[in-house]
Amino acid sequence: MAAQTPSLNTKAFHSMRDWIAYLEQTKRLVRAKRGVPLKYTLAAIAKQLDGDKAVLFPNPDHHPISVVSGIVSKRDWIAEAMGVSTNMLLEHFREAVLNPIPWKEIKKAPAQEIVIRKNIDINSILPIPTHNEHDSGAYITAGLVIARNPQSGEQNVSINRLQINGPDTLGILILPRDLNKFFEIAEHRDQSLPVSISIGSDPMSLLASQAILPLNADELGVAGGLLKNPLNVVKCITNDVRVPASSEIIIEGRLLPNVRESEGPFGEFPQYYGPAGKRQVIKIDTITHRENPIYHTIVPAAMEHLLLGAIPREASILTALQRQFSNVIDVHLSRGGVCRYHLAVKVKKRLEGEQKNIIFGAFASHADVKLVTIVDEDIEVHDPTAVEWAVATRFQASSDTIIVAGALGSKLDPSGKDGLVDKMGLDATKPIESEPLRYTVVSIPGEEDETLIEQWMD
Repeated sequence: MAAQTPSLNTKAFHSMRDWIAYLEQTKRLVRAKRGVPLKYTLAAIAKQLDGDKAVLFPNPDHHPISVVSGIVSKRDWIAEAMGVSTNMLLEHFREAVLNPIPWKEIKKAPAQEIVIRKNIDINSILPIPTHNEHDSGAYITAGLVIARNPQSGEQNVSINRLQINGPDTLGILILPRDLNKFFEIAEHRDQSLPVSISIGSDPMSLLASQAILPLNADELGVAGGLLKNPLNVVKCITNDVRVPASSEIIIEGRLLPNVRESEGPFGEFPQYYGPAGKRQVIKIDTITHRENPIYHTIVPAAMEHLLLGAIPREASILTALQRQFSNVIDVHLSRGGVCRYHLAVKVKKRLEGEQKNIIFGAFASHADVKLVTIVDEDIEVHDPTAVEWAVATRFQASSDTIIVAGALGSKLDPSGKDGLVDKMGLDATKPIESEPLRYTVVSIPGEEDETLIEQWMD
């Protein structure tokens, strides 16, 4: 794993507002002036400060509720929110996935201090930004969509893009995963599927929502694993879904059977627009929130968006590879590959040819991966320059390339066709045997000695 600065904090945060307060205390959150426009301007400011500062927007467009963005936009911030050092980030997440702690239900929760059941107009209740130039409108981007399996009652948690369709309706993009299976069961019965949307949830629930789990495994148990304690949840008012009790805002509603409305386009993580289509609709029944809630928005394709997807995927890929190949040391989904498509794998090389097996294992570990680069243990996989250097000096295309045509990939990859993409693997490792000095990295004795500058420079 990459050596990083140790975490300042040693305990995981149980609420978003506590984490926000900590970011402000440690000078990593700034406050905008009051009244920033919700259409484009708020997202533009947040993106300019992406990965540097989180931003709190008081009274955007003179709305009484404040908006926050960028709260988990650096890898070391996410580790710090967990209470671990950055070099333990993937290991801690993997441990939580393997050892989830079931949630604990409480009767009274901050998320339900205010209850709105009549005359719902979501645009007046919540300050929902419009992010990108060609987005079809305002979108909820940081909502945890929580639903129960109509057959077993087990929950699933995901983050879906949610378009504001009307005063009490939302359009939703549902990918072919667990939520889609739950909805298909309900729709086959000609029934609606109760759902609840948690906005402003604690950082551990936010990250756990992206865990790659089997069907009927509740991601909120992973949040408990990250917290090292059961996550407090509360039963919703109009359905049986349990939501994080510390959430700032909860939207309770139903996915309607046999109803489809236009949704999209919307700017997605590859930094292109996901197309419009006829998609499912949520009817809102109730909105609850804290006193003086804070609305969380994630700017699409900014680091907060990318890292929330990258870290759970890295942990899952690393686990899958190490089950087959004990010499795999570390993995990294690069920023240039939108933290989804390009994977670097660090190995302790032991056999010629095994790297190609590892490439196929990486492709199998997650469908989104389309480029895999295998590097030696002396290469820092989190450093794109180091990985590129390995390709430049340890790789020959005619012998070290694998190409797989027409494999299943990401449906949001604009270069693919109906989710089919070409995949490529690069073996950028040194041969096990070579003549002396051929692959010896040049070094100057003393170049790491920081005292030389003070000693010899005027």
